Amino acid sequence: MDFKALVSAMAPETYQKLADAVATGRWADGTALTEQQKAQTLQLVMAYQATVLKSDELFTVGADGQLIQKSKAELKKQFDNNDAIARFGHDDI
Repeated sequence: MDFKALVSAMAPETYQKLADAVATGRWADGTALTEQQKAQTLQLVMAYQATVLKSDELFTVGADGQLIQKSKAELKKQFDNNDAIARFGHDDI
């Protein structure tokens, strides 16, 4: 099986476990990833994001293989939804 076929056949649950391992540096059982495992797992996660998820989220890889970069204005527009954030005054807490 070639790399692209492996990535395309990966289950979403497997991707999530690999992404968690990359983020924490540890497998689910608490065992630390070796440097080689970190590099290979990160490569799989990025390939899955680019080919399967086709994510446009910040800090992921787009379908063109490039990192997704958004300007401050784009991020502000994305998160500028008054219904999504609870607003409190100084004395409310």
